[in-house]
Formats: sequence, structure tokens, C-alpha cells
Amino acid sequence: MKDKINANYKVGDLIYDAHIYDGMNTNLADLQFYKSWLPKNKNARILELCCGTGRLTLPIAKDGYDISGVDYTSTMLDQARAKASEEGLEVEFIEADIRNLELNKKYDLIFIPFNSIHHLYTNEDLFKAFKVVKNHLKEDGLFLLDCYNPNIQFIVEGEKEQKEIAAYTTNDGREIWIKQVMRYENKTQINRIEWHYYINGEFDSIQNLDMRLFFPQELDAYLEWNGFNVIHKFGDFKEEAFNDESEKQIFVCQ
Repeated sequence: MKDKINANYKVGDLIYDAHIYDGMNTNLADLQFYKSWLPKNKNARILELCCGTGRLTLPIAKDGYDISGVDYTSTMLDQARAKASEEGLEVEFIEADIRNLELNKKYDLIFIPFNSIHHLYTNEDLFKAFKVVKNHLKEDGLFLLDCYNPNIQFIVEGEKEQKEIAAYTTNDGREIWIKQVMRYENKTQINRIEWHYYINGEFDSIQNLDMRLFFPQELDAYLEWNGFNVIHKFGDFKEEAFNDESEKQIFVCQ
């Protein structure tokens, strides 16, 4: 979620380039998970917060669900709307900040996918987003989200040297190569990530991808403090139980 949440933390503009974003994010392992928790009733109302270019929104809409997508980044939503038009889908995409969203509707299921809560850098921002979810969720509705399970060893190794994390070709024909370096701030729990972009064989820029880390018991408590009952906590999208080795924290709440 691109925002002026805190002037000291940010996500680079190039990371929100819709073609570069889509080219890097082609894995749909999370799609089947989110589909499995959709209401059986196709008349149910679904809300996706931080929907990006509609990677999950559009397949769910294609299955006949009434789903709306919210994102703060206009270029992402432009791409989402263009893809919806190409597929003949009518999907409501809303440009808004998930910390102060007011749609005056209630939804059967709300989800925040793809590690998006890592860009809520303070507890205040996180709690505002949780309040928005509560205000828009039906009494018996479900709230789902996923994020990383912090791996200290991975962070330490990432601070030692640059590592290649991606190489691919975008839909508009650009050859992308990305190298990563990290620096973790203990006080704020922010992992300051730099992505060094090379485009068509030449160095282009360094883009920030700062992410607030949430430790397992911390996030469990935050959800409960904000009025959610954690029904399930999984460690991957195959719904394996969360454990020491889990890369992800995946919640199903009411």
C-alpha cells in the first residue's frame, strides 16, 4: 500500500509499476486458498483490501461472485480495470486508503492478501485498518489475511550481501533483473529492503520496499485486542498448522 504513512518508510514507485508488478507476481497458490473460504452463496458480498492489479479479484469475479477491490495506487487500479474490461467483467475497483475507508456497506467476507499488512508501519495504522474491517464485516462474516512469519536467520543473511531475487520479462517487453539487500531495525521492527533494478541489461534505480514485521504472538494478540476471534491459523496455503518452520502466518477470523 503506497502511502505517506510515515515519511521515514516507503515503497518505491517502480515497485508499483503495474507491468513490473504483474511480471513478478505470477504465483497463484494463494488464490485457491482464498477461493476455498468463499461463501457458498454467490450472492454474498466480498471485499478485497490492497487488491493491486486484480490478481485475485478477477478470478473470483469470474466465478460469479460480487467482489470489490480497494487499493491506494491508481496505476495498479488502472491495470486491474483494463484486465477486467478485457475479460468482460464488471468489477468495482475503489481507490482509497484502507485505514479510513467508509463504504457504507457490509460484507460477508473481507480479506487482505499478499503480505499487504507489512506496509502498515505503526500499530496505530494497523489498528485503524482492523477497525475498518470490523465496520464493514457482517456479524457472521469472515476476515482473512496473510503475511510473513519473521525469519531472523534470513534477515541476517540478507544483510551480508546483495542477492538476486528475480529475473523475468514484463508484458510490455522489458527484461527485469532485481537484486536485494536488507537492513533490519530492531526498535521499529521495520525490515528496510532495497531492490536494485536492472532493466534491459542496464542499472535503473534502487527502490525501497520497507516492511514492518509482525511476530506470531504479537499479531495473534493484536487481532484479539481488536475484537477478532481467530478460528484458524495456518502456516501455508495448503492449510498446514502453523509451526516453527512456517514461512507464512495465515488467519481465518470472525
